[in-house]
Amino acid sequence: MPIGCVYLIGAGPGDSELITVKGLRLIREADVILYDGLANPEFLREARRECECINVEKRPGFQRVQQDEINQMMVDRAQKGLMVVRLKGGDPIVFGRGGEEAEVLRKHEIPFEIVPGITSAIAAPAYAGIPVTHRGISPHVTIVTGTTASLEGEGEVDWEGLAKVGGTLLILMGTRKRSEIARRLIAGGRPPETPVAAVQWGSLPLQRTVRTTLGEMDAVEMTNPAVIVVGKVAAMDLDWFASKPLFGKTIAVTRARTQASELVHMLRTLGAQVLEVPTIAFAEPQNWRDVDCALADIHSYDWLVLTSTNGTDRFFERLFKQDRDVRALGEIKIATIGAATSARVREWHLNVDLEAVNRTSEGLLAAFDADLSGQCFLLPRPEESRDVLADKLRERGAEVREIVAYKTVMPRGLPEEFLQLIKKDAIDLIAFTSSSTVLNLVSLLKETRQNWEYLPAACIGPITAQTAVTQGFDVVVELDETSVSISGLVQAIAAYFS
Repeated sequence: MPIGCVYLIGAGPGDSELITVKGLRLIREADVILYDGLANPEFLREARRECECINVEKRPGFQRVQQDEINQMMVDRAQKGLMVVRLKGGDPIVFGRGGEEAEVLRKHEIPFEIVPGITSAIAAPAYAGIPVTHRGISPHVTIVTGTTASLEGEGEVDWEGLAKVGGTLLILMGTRKRSEIARRLIAGGRPPETPVAAVQWGSLPLQRTVRTTLGEMDAVEMTNPAVIVVGKVAAMDLDWFASKPLFGKTIAVTRARTQASELVHMLRTLGAQVLEVPTIAFAEPQNWRDVDCALADIHSYDWLVLTSTNGTDRFFERLFKQDRDVRALGEIKIATIGAATSARVREWHLNVDLEAVNRTSEGLLAAFDADLSGQCFLLPRPEESRDVLADKLRERGAEVREIVAYKTVMPRGLPEEFLQLIKKDAIDLIAFTSSSTVLNLVSLLKETRQNWEYLPAACIGPITAQTAVTQGFDVVVELDETSVSISGLVQAIAAYFS
């Protein structure tokens, strides 16, 4: 059996966009992922469905798996010919035991690669607006760990010696021993008034920066994971991350996971902590008979009306599975609701002939002629949907054929993190993009006996807002019919919090 390979990958400081291109590619190809607690769990969504993902979290006061066990897991799985990713927070060889693990792999003659990551020692201060070097202030940097079992004896850090070195001192995971560290640095010659900044959960929306001095470091509250910056640069405040309009806000997104990426990305770009709480999922229709019959006669229709990105994908996927291509569409024209649907049509290398003036059925109707006599429309839709569009088209004389291209289903439950935050009244806003997301969330909350009354909500349109109000939510953000879009919803949310 051919032997596998182990990749020691740095996941970066926390922000999921701060991993290397190579690291992300290897995660997507892996057979096994052994991941640390400080590696962003979002990376696991990039793994193949059949990939084995194992939590090997280690932190002071808590150890799920011993280091020897982790070493053995890597060896055993690589010897079975598997591709193993050892995913570590920050950089694998900056206080990440990557060197120790590489030694074990070399001893067992197992191929390995080290894929560097962005260390939190540099990234966390940068996200707090603290440059670790600065001309005329700090010409050099020293990185040291504060987690050693003893500050003296074997493996001792010479804190008094580091005090004399000057420059910027970066201490990783040193909050528990900060009193002793400060005492010895002062004893070594660092002035008590030396600026200090502790950046906790750097690069994440949970980020918090505590500023003090070396002499007062023991008196302020600090918790790990944190990077403690000691030196003149710690007094600098070139803030950019915490000043984002949604920084520190926790927003729940109820859209289906397959559709939520745009909304989630835009909210995170503005600094929000986003919880994905999908309340709907998509499944195939009970059978494809009606869709296949319509596809066989596709050339006989004047208009193909697409009302969602999901319906667009399902329709064209079914068409191309029948060994047909865009030529089967003939001269049929395409009408869409919403910019996102239009963009998805173009991703299928097709043009849109008519787009709704806003993201509603009524908006599309307004774009059509008043008299549609003799024109044939094909309307792919979900199993349960509003009949407004089809009925109104028929009222104008059109012949309309509706086909069920997919159905919506409700997930089995809600994420535990979301439920815990509701109990703590720690959700700042819930974003709803359809009435079904509202109704399904209420149904799931009833199963857990959670109280949601007066929970602030942002709704993508008036119909969704009406449903949310009826169900007891406090609608604080509502788009009108002319501005309905994901980008419009995000802008309205930002305006509300500002």
